[in-house]
Amino acid sequence: MAGQLNPNLLLCVPLAPLAGSMIAGLFGTRFFGNLIGRKASHSVTILGVLIAFLISQQTLMQVMDGATYSGTLYTWMTLGELKLEIGFLIDSLTAMMMCVVSFVSLMVHIYTIGYMEEDEGYNRFFSYISLFTFAMLMLVMSNNFLQLFFGWEAVGLVSYLLIGFWYKRPTAIFANMKAFLVNRVGDFGFILGIGLLVAYAGSMNYAEVFAKREQLAALTLPGSDWMLITVTCICLFIGAMGKSAQFPLHVWLPDSMEGPTPISALIHAATMVTAGIFMVARMSPLFELSDTALSFILVIGSITALFMGFLGIIQNDIKRVVAYSTLSQLGYMTVALGASAYSVAVFHLMTHAFFKALLFLGAGAVIIGMHHDQDIRRMGGLRKYMPITWITSLLGSLALIGTPFFAGFYSKDSIIEAVHATHIAGASFANFAVLAGVFVTAFYSFRMYFLVFHGEERFGQHEHGHHADHADEHHGLAHGEKPHEAPWVVTLPLVLLAIPSVLIGYLAIGPMLYGDFFKGVIFVAEQHPAMAELAEEFHGAAAMGLHALSSLPFWLAAGGVFSAWYCYLVNPKVPAWFYAKFSLIYKLLDNKYYLDKINQAVFADGARALGTTLSNRGDRTLIDGLIVNGSAKVVGWFSTITRTFQTGYIYHYAFTMILAVAIYLGYLLMNS
Repeated sequence: MAGQLNPNLLLCVPLAPLAGSMIAGLFGTRFFGNLIGRKASHSVTILGVLIAFLISQQTLMQVMDGATYSGTLYTWMTLGELKLEIGFLIDSLTAMMMCVVSFVSLMVHIYTIGYMEEDEGYNRFFSYISLFTFAMLMLVMSNNFLQLFFGWEAVGLVSYLLIGFWYKRPTAIFANMKAFLVNRVGDFGFILGIGLLVAYAGSMNYAEVFAKREQLAALTLPGSDWMLITVTCICLFIGAMGKSAQFPLHVWLPDSMEGPTPISALIHAATMVTAGIFMVARMSPLFELSDTALSFILVIGSITALFMGFLGIIQNDIKRVVAYSTLSQLGYMTVALGASAYSVAVFHLMTHAFFKALLFLGAGAVIIGMHHDQDIRRMGGLRKYMPITWITSLLGSLALIGTPFFAGFYSKDSIIEAVHATHIAGASFANFAVLAGVFVTAFYSFRMYFLVFHGEERFGQHEHGHHADHADEHHGLAHGEKPHEAPWVVTLPLVLLAIPSVLIGYLAIGPMLYGDFFKGVIFVAEQHPAMAELAEEFHGAAAMGLHALSSLPFWLAAGGVFSAWYCYLVNPKVPAWFYAKFSLIYKLLDNKYYLDKINQAVFADGARALGTTLSNRGDRTLIDGLIVNGSAKVVGWFSTITRTFQTGYIYHYAFTMILAVAIYLGYLLMNS
């Protein structure tokens, strides 16, 4: 039944996690003397996220019946005709994001009870992840650019705290600073885009800006012949490049693995990295006005999807393999945005959230079972020791590579088909990238799967040093020790995430892509026919799955799985031969295309050199030396001269006056 949603109930969605975060953060830490214990801290934060999820689920059901909400809750200030407000826009896109964010966050909260059990920062961690959930919910629920930017920056700030959670580890401090600075680069473009919209549309409200889209499309950037809407959309997308880790602003995301595994799942699955994808989909009425911006998005996404996948092939840290998988899948989502298949991008965002959270939490369960050894070369044969982790990780991997009838298949294959149908510039390269990425994804995913769960047992053969700073230091199993299944608070979220990883694509593809789910929410112009062509070819989820068995993506994925099986289980000498034969390529991949070193040399060292030069020559020589000290010396010199005339004798002053009058009279006579 259509109607208006209750704004007070909607307000509880972000505020419930915020309340839990404040209680655990203030009363569960040293700030107020640790007045509540661990059980109370995790209970109150889980309760807050559970409330958010239940209300989000109810909201989604109401939205599917036709209910909506768009309104202002609080006006912060009014500057002339510009209003700075806090408000909600609840439609099908928002309601879906609310459910995904709150459900994945709930699973991560429950999982954290087991994973962080031995960590002294237990209560602080729960406070952080609950605060992170609040920030993301505020972002997706916003109806204006001010609140969007608040949520955008808040998730960045809290991710800084979470990536550097173990602040005694230098690598963690480096990683969180790297994430913070790289995101500031993207955010600079983002705020420029918002500024252009405010300047020329005169509003921060989405609906009011979208209503002026035709006027904006007719304008050029002052002083140039560039279309204003193209510049604006590219600036907004630069913000998405930072937050959603698109090339070349992706460098922060693999290093964010320095944080605890639960936050790796939360950042990489449903929250921070998908904020950019959500934002572009929300701004579809604007992006549809610029084919240039869409082409830029398409090419950037293609590069990310393919070349970040290559990096996953050589990773040996279990979390980093999954991290590069995230980069590649974010590239797929971005490619869909560039092809004007916004609903497909959001669909893949949803399916990816479930199976990627499952894979990260499964990796964390393996790390627990291996006593915090993360090197997949020192694992093998874990299937018989960790059966729940094994089967759920297998399901997540099958979903990731796009196995027919699994969730990832429906969204990933839809992206490939949309790219094939688009006519945007760069589509040929994008088509190659997404197809090649299918093989690459299958290869590195099952390379990790086979090395971890199958083959010979390689654990307990190396001695690893123990470190007392925190529980996640890599020390591994001692000789004779065996892996063990994680506790139920760890395995329960795995099982619950495995269910949508298998089923959600089959159930949701019809209404989300070819039904009315996003009607009136996502806008696609007539000159971009990709989704219309897909709709003509769609004959149901079952038929799509059966047809895929004879399609090129399926055989590419099967080839990737077979290659991984042969290289790492049947003939392990093959990878060593490749590494030796193609050592230059391996070195290039091992150095991550040297982007970190380039950034270090150009931006970090360059900025340091510039700062030193400005400090020495600009500050000390010019400002202090010339302007400040120089002006003082001039005043002192002038004072020294004038002091000679201040003798205290009246006849000296009289003589000076007579001399001045004589000079003045002489000047008058010369000019008469």
